[in-house]
Formats: sequence, C-alpha cells, structure tokens
Amino acid sequence: MNSFKNNHQRRGRYRSNGDRSFKKRTGNGHKLNGDFNNNLEFKRKNPGRNNQNAAKLIEKYNDLAREALSNGDKILSENYLQHSDHFSRILNSQETSKIVNLEKNNSLENKNNEAIVETSNSQNILKSLD
Repeated sequence: MNSFKNNHQRRGRYRSNGDRSFKKRTGNGHKLNGDFNNNLEFKRKNPGRNNQNAAKLIEKYNDLAREALSNGDKILSENYLQHSDHFSRILNSQETSKIVNLEKNNSLENKNNEAIVETSNSQNILKSLD
C-alpha cells in the first residue's frame, strides 16, 4: 500500500533548488520568478493586432469574399465582407487620428514660434531701452 501523505517530498527529490524556483507562485496563482513575459524580445508592439496593415487586410478579405461568392458560398462571402468592413473602419480611425495628431502638432509649433517671436521682440525692446 502506498502512502500519499509525503508525495510532495518525494516529487522534488531529484531536482535542484534552482530548478524548482521558477514554479513558485504567490497565493493568487501568479509566478514569482517567472519573468518570461517581461522579455522584450517576444513582446508585440500592439498586442491583439495583426502584423499586416489594414489596407492589405481589406484587399485580402475582399478577394476571399469574391472567391467564396464565385464558389456559391454566400454566407462565407458575407463573413469575409464583414471582416473587410471591420478593417476599413480601423483604417478610417487610424487616418482620422493621424490628422488630429498633425493638427495638434501644428498648433503647438505655431504657439512655440509665436512665443519665440514675442521673447525676441521683448529682448529687442529691452536692449533699445538700455
């Protein structure tokens, strides 16, 4: 008859302490020494996003929809068209955000240029008063 009371001691008998350290977890289940997720080499810039750009994906799904429709599968064709529509919305939102950022940058540059002109004018006035 096997005794399962000391199973936890027998399990780690042939492992060194260094091998066991990466499996330690806190009370809520998170790893203590598992810094595998912090490795920048494997981190994506935009997690959850596809690496291809939206314009290519729109073209891809339009082609797939056309092919599915030519094969007589209207449902699959509609599915691909919905994917294409999704990525066209993403492309539109990216373009509008670029426009907004450009407008913000232009307004900041104009304010900085005005401030530089004002300070140079005030310095010129001070020099002329001396």
